[in-house]
Amino acid sequence: RFNDLLRACPHHGFSELHQLDTFYNALNVNDQDSLNSAAGGNFLDKMSRECLKIIESKSKVRQSRAKAVVAKVNMSSSTPAISSEVAELKDLVRVLLLDKKNQSSAPVLSPTPASVKAVEPNCVTCGGTHSYQNCPATSENVYRDNI
Repeated sequence: RFNDLLRACPHHGFSELHQLDTFYNALNVNDQDSLNSAAGGNFLDKMSRECLKIIESKSKVRQSRAKAVVAKVNMSSSTPAISSEVAELKDLVRVLLLDKKNQSSAPVLSPTPASVKAVEPNCVTCGGTHSYQNCPATSENVYRDNI
């Protein structure tokens, strides 16, 4: 990516240090950490040529990892035994999936909510079904004076 960036804009006249700084700061944190690790410290503290060598080295490693790997499988004489084991596993998975489906489709019984008694006001002065503030036995001034 870095070389593509340089090839795209070679005439802008930015110093190598500025180009490296721009490239480094545009990377995600994991890639920055990877460059810092390869530099043995802060990547941007290195000389420009060292930074370019590190980038080149990292890109070669990445390109070598990106190559497709072709593998060949040898057929063995135990193929029928393996086929029967695979068939058993398929049956087991099918049974487990059906069991899970039956469990999820079974009606879920919700618990009956507990009954709740309504709270009724009770006057502490006269025992009536009104609050203390609304008691006819006390005057409004007495209540306000106590507050």
